[in-house]
Amino acid sequence: MVRALAGMGYEVLAVDEDEGRVQCVADLVTHAVQADATDDAAMRSLGLRNFDVAVVGIGALEASVLATAILKELGVKYVVAKATSELHGKVLERVGADQVVFPERDMGTRVAHNLVSGNLVDYLELAPGVSIIEAVARKSFVGKSLGELALRSRYGVNVLAIRRGEAINLGPGADDVIQEGDILVAMGRDPDLEALEVSGDEDAP
Repeated sequence: MVRALAGMGYEVLAVDEDEGRVQCVADLVTHAVQADATDDAAMRSLGLRNFDVAVVGIGALEASVLATAILKELGVKYVVAKATSELHGKVLERVGADQVVFPERDMGTRVAHNLVSGNLVDYLELAPGVSIIEAVARKSFVGKSLGELALRSRYGVNVLAIRRGEAINLGPGADDVIQEGDILVAMGRDPDLEALEVSGDEDAP
């Protein structure tokens, strides 16, 4: 994440107790500091209230909760914290985390969907039971327009975009025709999306 944000041109302050980790990113970020994120005095000396967002990527429950609480007390407006369990996430929310993420759980879910689906490219859960998927268009869809396919009425899903190579068609209309290799970005309830995740064309229109 540090590398990605720095690569996008954002000013990044990287803080870690491990000197080796700090050195690994020192040339990539605006500032890299060796410090204990659970040390109130050390954190106060960094001028963190001047940053828009703080991310707590500590896996240990006690340390991540303490670091999150310190950041909120210092006046950081938006704190994102990593949780390793539901209980961990609830505690982080109680101490003020504005957003709690579950990277291991979410990635595990995405990998599971990819394993059991023949044409699924990516999967993102928006809320329990509602997701966005990227799926390679079925062979039976090729040459047909979205209007002809009637995916909303037939499957109960909304096609948000069509990705074709490097190009992406946002908000495609009924006249847009599916080509071989197109990737459909669709949103809907999980049971409805499963109809687009299978690789067979048994129910082709």
